Amino acid sequence: MSQSPRYLAIKQYLKEHIQSRQWMPGYRIPTEVALSEQFNVSRMTANKAVKELVAEGLLQRTPRRGTFVCHKKAESPLMTISNIATEVTERGHHYSSRVISQQKVSATDDTALRLGVRHGTALYFTQIVHFQDDAPIQLEERWVNPDYAPEYLNQDFTQQTPNEYLVQTCPLSDIEHTVEAILPPKRISTLLKMSNSTPCLLLNRRTWSNKNLISTALLYHPGDKYKLSSRNAV
Repeated sequence: MSQSPRYLAIKQYLKEHIQSRQWMPGYRIPTEVALSEQFNVSRMTANKAVKELVAEGLLQRTPRRGTFVCHKKAESPLMTISNIATEVTERGHHYSSRVISQQKVSATDDTALRLGVRHGTALYFTQIVHFQDDAPIQLEERWVNPDYAPEYLNQDFTQQTPNEYLVQTCPLSDIEHTVEAILPPKRISTLLKMSNSTPCLLLNRRTWSNKNLISTALLYHPGDKYKLSSRNAV
């Protein structure tokens, strides 16, 4: 039998066990040596099947430990103002958050430019880690213009998200998103409990209410646990 059917047979065998949940997330699959013996093929053929499933996000290789079934990535719509707490609970998981910082700050050159204010202007700042089943999936760093949300710092953001509060307080009219993949600095990787070598998805968001620029946020997501999606009418 040629290599192609053998390789496809191994790939299909692995996918069936994953998609039927016979092998749950975190399960270590048989080694390539074991697969090559089971299907009577070379290890290279078994490796090809495994590599493709890694590329498709179904499997994850861990050096010196083996190959494991991936946990399904959390997914967030890109072109809408979504509430992270609602996203997590709608996926059937437990949501929680930890407030790292909640204080008044002075606008730096960067935040002044992003919020359209003068350097040194008083702003409200929050830094919050959002969790799905005790695993950090988003670090939110947000700056708010106090002229439009004067009670922002008085809120308990373990009970509601900043996004939820701002939507209720300042009806949002416009949104701007930019997305980039970065290697996270140490302070980010530490809070998200991820390796410095693992890419991070950074969503840069600005929001307006009645054409007033009220908030800018940097939303960091572990690249191996999160994805952003977009669907638009054409």
